[in-house]
Amino acid sequence: MANTRVAEYWEKSQNESAKCLLCPHFCIIKENKSGKCGVRANRSGTLIAESYGCVTSIALDPIEKKPLYKFHPGTKIVSIGSYGCNFHCPFCQNYSISMEYSGVKIDRFTPELVAEVAEMAVDDKNIGIAYTYNEPLIGYEFVKDCAKLIRNAGLMNVLVTNGYINDEPLEELLPLIDALNVDIKGDNERTYNMVGGTQAIVKNTIETAAKVCHVEVTTLIIPNNNENSIEDIAKWISSIDKSIPYHLSGFFPRYKYSGSEPTPPETMYKLYDMARKHLENVYIGNT
Repeated sequence: MANTRVAEYWEKSQNESAKCLLCPHFCIIKENKSGKCGVRANRSGTLIAESYGCVTSIALDPIEKKPLYKFHPGTKIVSIGSYGCNFHCPFCQNYSISMEYSGVKIDRFTPELVAEVAEMAVDDKNIGIAYTYNEPLIGYEFVKDCAKLIRNAGLMNVLVTNGYINDEPLEELLPLIDALNVDIKGDNERTYNMVGGTQAIVKNTIETAAKVCHVEVTTLIIPNNNENSIEDIAKWISSIDKSIPYHLSGFFPRYKYSGSEPTPPETMYKLYDMARKHLENVYIGNT
């Protein structure tokens, strides 16, 4: 999977280590090792974006599947994904490319090929590219290079992300992005400690993005885990804009939670009613 693309947002550290500055983990990566995301690696003292151009999934999806319900509804978007993630959610719904991707089939794409695919699909109501399936922001360089070409072609760029990124790279990328769906895991640090992140960073990403592009928010409803936080999340989203769409996504047993039960429909309806007290656009999905 090695690639020669030098990463952005890093600096040299001691003893030939490389300190990654892309996300708040600030990984200090030793020679021939990777950061927490698994895709940014130290090769001879230089940080390399090893997943650059690596595509594990590609499909033409309804825009509502991202989910984006208030962004050009009724259109489609070419969705591409790579591998790796800077979180380690034990309930990950896409763990086969985010967590345990050894042996996964990879196709090599250039940004030019991505743009060509997007333009070819325009006749099928395609409006652009969605960077999704795994965590796209750990593949920052490829996303940015593709996004420039997509924008130049008059098409749109969409991110489906956990929102775990530092301010400087986020602010550099956002002018190229038309819409985001940001996954907020729960409104407490216990949940974020479990997945390896900090809730405040994700909230900052949502607040920053909402100033410049279309934003929708999703929470995967884990039974007996984050249910009690939904109304607090809805209140917080409403403090930014009551019209921001909020998606409540039903959980199905996956990965290390494979022995759990799916989210009961009655739980989804109860949480929907709670969120609707504060937000104009609340949706139930994946049930």
